[in-house]
Amino acid sequence: MNQNNLPAIEFNGVSRHFADIKAVDEVSFTVLDGEFFTLLGPSGSGKTTCLRMIAGFDHPTSGQIKLYGRDVTLLPAYEREVNTVFQDYALFPHMTVGENIAYGLMVKKVPKPVREARGKEMLELVRLPGLERRKPSQLSGGQRQRVALARALINHPKVLLLDEPLGALDLKLRQQMQVELKAIQREVGITFIFVTHDQEEALTMSNRIAVFNMGKIVQVGTPADLYERPRTAFVAGFVGTSNILDGDLAMSLTGEAKTVSIRPEKIRLAPKDTAVPKDACAVDGVVQQAVYAGMHTRYTVRLESGGEMIVIEQNLDAALNTITAVEGKPVRLIWSRSANNPLLDRE
Repeated sequence: MNQNNLPAIEFNGVSRHFADIKAVDEVSFTVLDGEFFTLLGPSGSGKTTCLRMIAGFDHPTSGQIKLYGRDVTLLPAYEREVNTVFQDYALFPHMTVGENIAYGLMVKKVPKPVREARGKEMLELVRLPGLERRKPSQLSGGQRQRVALARALINHPKVLLLDEPLGALDLKLRQQMQVELKAIQREVGITFIFVTHDQEEALTMSNRIAVFNMGKIVQVGTPADLYERPRTAFVAGFVGTSNILDGDLAMSLTGEAKTVSIRPEKIRLAPKDTAVPKDACAVDGVVQQAVYAGMHTRYTVRLESGGEMIVIEQNLDAALNTITAVEGKPVRLIWSRSANNPLLDRE
């Protein structure tokens, strides 16, 4: 346990350049002890490069990286108290599950009875008791992912790095593993740093999230902070779906020359003659498209003043034929003024 309340990881002005390409550009952030911290961003945004620099597989062009207060910027990977779980699991096919899990202990020359006992403990932790004699080829994708997790945890690393470990799983299994992985992290109390491009995955699992774009961090916050109060149009659009209003339309609705984002589920679709409450904003338009998606319907509305807005409504009572019947109909979009989130940056 961290007795000195030191941050698990500190990035201080870290850059990583490949010739003229700035893969990571002056990045600074802090990961607290015991946190589930996610690096979120599109492909090529710099998140995986940061993870590799924490692991010691790559080194910064400039800047400093600290692990629990110790400068590890140029330290080789084998001298860092971190382990990594990869998307492809990287299990040894010729070894049993038990041998795979205990491999790190074998390298350290831990006696075989101790290795086997610790391996069984790890299998209990990842909900796979009794599978120690199977080969990886006899396991499902979700089971192999858990074995890789157990192998990474058996040495009790100070920080566990996870590079899109759920990316190869199907949707239902991935959602199940999101819940289980977070539960395991709480149980072991180890700092997890998780890389993903999936915003729903990040929102579901994380204590805090760093959003990356073009080699820089554009916002760090809790899932609720990023979703409810995005600072830029990029964050508003990448973490969920948002309507971005600016110019004359934003001025007429908010009374201020500010760019605002509005989440589509906070907007109500109403008949065009509906009265507008005093504390609400409203704009008229015509429904261009209604897309039924089971639990909800996504409406695209062409505004009379130009442009489009997206509205998402839960399908509480609506039938498919009544949903599609609104296409081409005039409507009024109404939402609370408190749903208007001012943005610092239009980009």
